[in-house]
Amino acid sequence: MKDFLMGFAYAFTGLKAGWKGQRNIKVMVVLAAVAAVLGWWLGISKVEWAVVALACGLVLALELMNTAGEKLVDILSPDIDPRYGEIKDILAGAVLVGAVFSAVAGLLIFIPYLFNW
Repeated sequence: MKDFLMGFAYAFTGLKAGWKGQRNIKVMVVLAAVAAVLGWWLGISKVEWAVVALACGLVLALELMNTAGEKLVDILSPDIDPRYGEIKDILAGAVLVGAVFSAVAGLLIFIPYLFNW
C-alpha cells in the first residue's frame, strides 16, 4: 500500500516539474479552465462534459509527455543533432494533433450553444 501511495507522490512531483518553466502547459491549463467556465455557463450535457474533460486531459497529458521527451533528448544530446531534433518535432506534432482534434470537439460542442444552431 505504501508503494501505491508513493506512486501518487511521484506523480504530483512530476506535475510540478512539468508546470515549472513550461509556458505551453500553463496556456493549456488556462484554456481548459475557459472551457470549464464556458461549459458551466452554457449548461452543457453530461456527455458533452465528458468529451470536454477527456479532450482537455488528453492535451495536458500529451504536453507533459512532450516536456518529458524534450528533457530526455536534451540530456542524451546536449549538442545540436538533427536526429534528436526530429524526435522533438514528432513529440510536438503529437501535441498538435491532440490539440487540433480537441479544439474541433470543443467547437462542435460549444458553437451550437453560442449561436443557437
